[in-house]
Amino acid sequence: MHFAPDTTETLEFVVALVNTAPGATRSGEDGLPDPAALTALLDEYRYSGRFDRDPAELAEVLDARDLFRRLFALDRGDAVALVNRLLRDASALPQLVRHDEFDWHLHATEPTAPLAERMRVEVALALVDVLRTDEFDRLRECAAPDCEGVLADLSRNSSKRFCSVRCGNRMNMVAFRARAAD
Repeated sequence: MHFAPDTTETLEFVVALVNTAPGATRSGEDGLPDPAALTALLDEYRYSGRFDRDPAELAEVLDARDLFRRLFALDRGDAVALVNRLLRDASALPQLVRHDEFDWHLHATEPTAPLAERMRVEVALALVDVLRTDEFDRLRECAAPDCEGVLADLSRNSSKRFCSVRCGNRMNMVAFRARAAD
């Protein structure tokens, strides 16, 4: 599936953020235990704008992460209601901007807005594209029964089932062993 580059990057970011939750990490521990871990994630995904790098900001981001996790279990209509609420709550005003090495893309908050608010709005804007193109089913939970991870299937044929290679390999081994036992 082909989305605008900023949509694809935001979908990849929200999956990475959600997959830092304790049930989705390999260790079972929270992947964002402190502001330093959040900073590392933001650096990896080249977030710009205001960063407080304090426990209060981390707590707001963790609340947003929980909200985004629930999003992956919604149906399309409920997702539309959530996206509209996120945009309305932030009084989002979409504008084309170009900064750093990024070409024209959408922002709908000021760079000085709190980080969690900017995240909620950027995810909502990305979901506008996903929902309008009727591709919401590409956002789903990992098919591994013991994993709470999520994925954004951006493959051409929408065949991705697992949040990571690790889950895919593990489930393939389970299936192989079951066939061998028969």
